[in-house]
Amino acid sequence: MSTAWIAISAMALIGVGLPIGMITLSSLLRPSVPEDGKRQTYESGEIPTGGTRFRFNVQYYMVALLFVIFDVETAFIFPWVVTYRDALEGEPTVVAVLAPMLAFLAILVVGLIWAWRNGAVSWARSESTDWRSTQNQ
Repeated sequence: MSTAWIAISAMALIGVGLPIGMITLSSLLRPSVPEDGKRQTYESGEIPTGGTRFRFNVQYYMVALLFVIFDVETAFIFPWVVTYRDALEGEPTVVAVLAPMLAFLAILVVGLIWAWRNGAVSWARSESTDWRSTQNQ
């Protein structure tokens, strides 16, 4: 067996064994004090009120998806900056180095404009969520 496979096997054993060992150890060491309060939905000292099933506005998901898209964009830009920082000192021109990233950013800006025009980033107002209607009460 080669050295590489030994290292991979050791890392796999550590990656699986360490969490299982920590869970087992914590289950053996933790205090067990069963109470009715610990079986409630939220153990914060507050008595739960209302139902647990309610609808979220779909805008939460749209904003979260846009955040993920632009967060991943940042993850792609950073390695590009590190890699092509040295290229600016070398042979290629600035246009040849910047063109791929400018094209990438242009595609993202077009996507943001499309999402903006389709209302993905504009918040839908309703009577129950409008803060102005709650101030007058």
